[in-house]
Amino acid sequence: MSISNSESRTTDAPAKEHSTALRAGSIGVLGILFFVLSAQAPLTGIVGASPLAAALGNGAGAPGAYLIVGIVIAIFAVGFVAMSRRIQANGAFYAYITAAFGRKTGTGAAWLALLAYNTIQAAMYGLYGAAFSGLLGSMGLQVPWWLLALATVAGVQVLGSLNIELGARVLAVLVGLEVAVLLLFGFAVLFSGGGPEGISLAASFSPEAIAAGAPGVAIMFAVASMFGFESTAIYSAEAKDPARTVARATYLSVGVIAVFFSFISWMLVSYYGPSRVMDAAGAALESGDSTSFVLGPMVELFGPWAGVVTGVLLVTSLLAGIIAFHNGINRYLHSLALRGSMPAILARTNRHRAPAVAAWIQTAAAVVLMLPFAVLALDPVLTLFSWFSGLAVAALLVLYILCSIAVVGYFRRERDDAQLWQTLIAPALAALLLGGILFLVVSNFTALIGGSAGTAAALLVAVPVVFAAGVLVEARVQRRHKAESLGHTVN
Repeated sequence: MSISNSESRTTDAPAKEHSTALRAGSIGVLGILFFVLSAQAPLTGIVGASPLAAALGNGAGAPGAYLIVGIVIAIFAVGFVAMSRRIQANGAFYAYITAAFGRKTGTGAAWLALLAYNTIQAAMYGLYGAAFSGLLGSMGLQVPWWLLALATVAGVQVLGSLNIELGARVLAVLVGLEVAVLLLFGFAVLFSGGGPEGISLAASFSPEAIAAGAPGVAIMFAVASMFGFESTAIYSAEAKDPARTVARATYLSVGVIAVFFSFISWMLVSYYGPSRVMDAAGAALESGDSTSFVLGPMVELFGPWAGVVTGVLLVTSLLAGIIAFHNGINRYLHSLALRGSMPAILARTNRHRAPAVAAWIQTAAAVVLMLPFAVLALDPVLTLFSWFSGLAVAALLVLYILCSIAVVGYFRRERDDAQLWQTLIAPALAALLLGGILFLVVSNFTALIGGSAGTAAALLVAVPVVFAAGVLVEARVQRRHKAESLGHTVN
């Protein structure tokens, strides 16, 4: 009897339809801006990258490197925005490169994006776990980094399954606090007239200062600090007035990020003095606590409370970045599933119109990437964070270049010559400039990740391998669809 009733329900009741729609009109310019800024994790970028850029790069010229990278990314954004106005899809790189070169190349690019975003998120989990564990250790609590990271994975999964407004509000608070504490430091140094050598624009922004030492290393860290600005387009399906919102959020995020990092790093140079900042950064690295390069001045200016508050905000900064990348990866998977390049189940959304199934896949990927480092008891900062952040930068630069070329190809095919700067000159120039930066990254990759030449080679090989895998998988999908189509025609 129970089987019969079950069959009756299966036959007579309409099948439950699963939603695949995201919540349209749920986020504006400022909401997207907070997602982007949280992906940058401003405090993490300053505390983590500035001592390395100053000590291993070009010393007092590091702020100029941030500004140069900001200008290059702004030029890239011109073509990126032009595509966002023509193609509104939450796959960003995937959608734009597909429009120019077809779904095989587009899917290869999407796999690269997933590689970049998943590895940078895993890297941030490593730094987050280490920072959180250290913070608790200073309070007498000894908790392994991996346990804290796994607990946070669970929390992020829950948050990612809720509506996007909650995520934006949480990120707004976290990002606002870390930006505020850095600006407090920056303006304190500025209004006090700097350190022992005063404040000098030329010492940090002149061509001679930028070209000093190893500018390529500083530029690499500047690229890492800009990571994630392109996620503006990922939220186009949920944006209010996508054509305008994405464009405004993109230009605003690039400008804010470049100016902010340049200003704060310049104030760090001014605090120590242009002639002394490289030695100060080197001493911080040699001490085993590179955060002292930033936290030391803050404690000296404001007292011990500043060190504690900044330590807490460093943890929340990383948490904000982790949440932002979780949301971005979900929407990439959702977009690929909608287009048939991933299993259709990944396109399903829940009652909050969040890509819930994709969220679970992303969470599983984060655990898989972290697990070997935890099991082998490897240092989460020197291995997980360093290796995966370097890999993510290399993969993302390739995507930037492909996207710039795609802009030129798409608009030439459409015979749209009305705005040559947006559709030809700027994207072509961006491709050349980004190609130069990629050359610097590859040439200095071993130094960037702090690993062996073998490790560097293995990580770099992953970029073309993942791209090729995406192309091959999409080719197989297209062959299967073609065969099914022919079968239906014959029948």
